[in-house]
Amino acid sequence: MIPDDAKPRYDRDGFVVVRNFLDRDALQLLEENVNRYIREVVPHLPAGDAFYHDRSKPETLKQLQHMGQDSFFDGYRRDEQWKELAELLIGEHVEAQEPEWFNKPPGTEHPTPPHQDNYYFCLRPANVATLWLALDAVDEENGCLRYVVGSHRRGIRSHAATKVLGFSQGITDHGDDDVRNEQTILLEPGDLVAHHGETIHRADPNRTASRHRRAFAMVFRGISCHRDEAAYARYLNAVQQQHSEFSSKTS
Repeated sequence: MIPDDAKPRYDRDGFVVVRNFLDRDALQLLEENVNRYIREVVPHLPAGDAFYHDRSKPETLKQLQHMGQDSFFDGYRRDEQWKELAELLIGEHVEAQEPEWFNKPPGTEHPTPPHQDNYYFCLRPANVATLWLALDAVDEENGCLRYVVGSHRRGIRSHAATKVLGFSQGITDHGDDDVRNEQTILLEPGDLVAHHGETIHRADPNRTASRHRRAFAMVFRGISCHRDEAAYARYLNAVQQQHSEFSSKTS
């Protein structure tokens, strides 16, 4: 399942694709539990755990956080297949943060701004990887991920507040050189892309009329990591400010 050159490609490019990471049965089990979670748990979640393009329209659900509150997903954090890949790429023992779910509903206008995950995580050293699994076919029409090759080796860039709920901070100086060095990642259901916490990435809006772009993700951090608490407090303050602004606009 894991390519022999996965580690050197990840170290060189800042990301690596693993085709057919989950087989049909494993993918079905995961999807069944995601659907159950959306059906049974999401209606009772606070606004900070479930983001919508329009909260009055359940079909516009776009992002779920803190899924570890559910017993299935709490246990899934310790799945050996996911852990094995994360430890190979990061190069040490890892622990998983709570699972997340992402969606770009059809016809929605919000892009994912260019960003680096570790700007949000504030981990030192940056031994952290996001493992992102496609639940739908993902292509350029419905908002595939776009990575700036090798950007993880150049440190954290300047970020500032965005107007995209769920991605409170985006890179301020993203430019033509970044776009020229981008690689688009096309995936089928069950394919996975893993990226380094400081790899710059973004995604366009879903421009299709009927296709969703759903994905399930887990972040793994090496045991050597520690959090810069001052930087993290600043980030959380920015998130709270963004949520307050969105709430005031929709109330």
